[in-house]
Parts: sequence; structure tokens; C-alpha cells
Amino acid sequence: MRAAVLHEIGQDKLEVLDDVEAVGFGPGKVRIRVRATGLCHSDVSAMSGVLPQPAPFIPGHEGAGEILDVGDGVTGLDQGQRVLLCWLPACGSCPACKRGQTQLCLAGFMNAGTPNFKRPGGDVFGFAGTGTFTEEVVVDAGCAVPIPDDVPFDIAALIGCGVTTGLGAAINTAKVEAGSSVAVIGCGGVGISAIQGAKLQGAAQIVAVDPVASRREAALRFGATEAVAPDALADAKQRITAGEGFDYVFEVVGKSATARTAYENTRRGGTLCVVGAGALDDYFQVSMFELFFDEKRILPSMYGGGDVLRSYERAIALWRAGRIDLESLITHRVPLAGINEALEQMRTGAALRTCIEI
Repeated sequence: MRAAVLHEIGQDKLEVLDDVEAVGFGPGKVRIRVRATGLCHSDVSAMSGVLPQPAPFIPGHEGAGEILDVGDGVTGLDQGQRVLLCWLPACGSCPACKRGQTQLCLAGFMNAGTPNFKRPGGDVFGFAGTGTFTEEVVVDAGCAVPIPDDVPFDIAALIGCGVTTGLGAAINTAKVEAGSSVAVIGCGGVGISAIQGAKLQGAAQIVAVDPVASRREAALRFGATEAVAPDALADAKQRITAGEGFDYVFEVVGKSATARTAYENTRRGGTLCVVGAGALDDYFQVSMFELFFDEKRILPSMYGGGDVLRSYERAIALWRAGRIDLESLITHRVPLAGINEALEQMRTGAALRTCIEI
């Protein structure tokens, strides 16, 4: 079967091969025919080594498709069923799951260390235990979440990561209050979803911050009240908050420099919500005095900061009701053979989300 493979960490292009096999099928597993997958910035971060991932590997974790086969012991899933892929399934029995913090379950991360593909030359890993830049993938049954028939594969794929992450950051983690002021730094697919979440929550001012003009223009269509380049954020802060700072600032880039900028633009007593996934050796620094004196809440948000299954259902309900726009998040479409074109669209900021149609 065909799949896009990264041979070594640090390479900036993928090779589409036709000698890849999905392996590991058996009890507790399902085999999925991938129909659509989104390109998320985390895929690029894994390719560059910012996020830890064994190589060679197949990127992709934001996918949807149909079940081809169901292993022994699997209940609630059947051949032909339409599903989205959850890259962070909850085991239901660990301390985090028992506390209701299923987004912190480590079971899914354990899958990342087990190869679920192979080639004639050896094992191949799937990113985050999935690897959706491929025609077929074998995953734990918990990774396959049924979707209603009226939800297209491309929309379901987005809900599998970017939409859930951005919406959840605003709704679950930050709990944006009605009438508040918000700034979102980084306006790709996740940042735009955070903007939509802030709008849903009733924020009065939502400032989108991004260096790419096309993304700033898009942010206005999704609910931002204004959009500025990074060097104009200080002026926006002065105009909108009289210099005090925003009630909520979302960092959706994954770098300490932008996290520091976000902190400095959050008002005293306000909330900095860190959504971007960054590097192990990139440290965010705050002095002990300002930590005490400013009383700013620093809230990381992992996968939307809530139960992902409930978050999926909420996103679908909001999409059906016309309260969020998911179709317009997909600005580009390419076949699997055009995966490197999709990577370039992300790196240049041309795309909010590129859908790889398989």
C-alpha cells in the first residue's frame, strides 16, 4: 500500500512509497482505510525533531476513514463503520482517567513506541501511535471513534485534532467569559478554532495575531474583531485595554518567545493559555516576583483540556447547528502524492488546513 514516509528526523520532505504494510492487527485492534487526513503543525514538529518521535515514521494523526476489519474482543465497532482517529485514546483505568482528565492518559503515548507499519527494509512507526498519511492503518480499538453518517470524512478528520484542541482551549481550559477581551497568537487551524471558541463563549474583543496576511484576513471571517501583525500587538493592547492587557491570551505557536509575548500582553489576574506544542529544551521563563505580583494564571491546554469524546460530540453538534465553520478551515486539498506540496503550504502559512485526500 502507499504511504508517506520520513526516513530520518530532520528531513523536510516525505517519500511516498508503495511497499508499506500496516501490521499489528489482532485482538483489540482495528484496521482502518483512511479516506481523509489533515496536516497538523505537530506533524511538521515531529519531522524536525521538536516533538520526540522514533524514525522512520509515517506522519499524520488527524484522520478519518472506514473500518476494514475488527479484531477479537472488540465491541461496538463493525466492518464498514465510519470513524475518526483519536490519537490519544483514554484507557479508562489509569489515575488520570479516574479523575476525569482523560486528555492526560498516557496509554496513547505508549503506542508511539511500537511500530505499526513495516517495509522490506524494516519497521516503520506511526506518528503518535497512528500515522494517517497512508491508505490503511492498524490501531487500538479505542483510537477508532464512530462518526454519524452526515459528517464528511474531511470534517471528521479536523475534529480529530485541530478543532478539538482549539475549541477546547477556549471552552474547557481557559473558560473564556462573556464580554471579555481575547488575543490569539498564531492563527493556523488550531488558532482559528480557538477564535471560534472564544466567539462561542461571548468574548467582546478577539484580536488575531499572525505574521501572514492571508491568515489575518481569514481570522476576521471566523470571528476575530480585528487582526494584526505581531509588531502591532502592543498598539492593539493599548487601544483595546488601555494598556492593561487582555483578559485571555492564547499562545498557539509552541515557542517560548511567543509564550513570553503572550504573558506580557495578559493583564494582571488574567489568563495565559498555552496551546502550542513546543520543544523539550525550549524553556519559558517567568521571574518569581512577577509570578507572585501579577497573579496571572498560566494554563497549558492538552488536546483541548477535556474529555475528547465529549469534545468531539460537542464539535459535531455546533457544526450541525451552524455555530462553527469547519468547511472553510480547509483551504487546500491535495492527494497523498502531493504531500510535500501540503508541507510547503503549511510552512509558508498559505494554508489554514490542507486536507490530504486518500
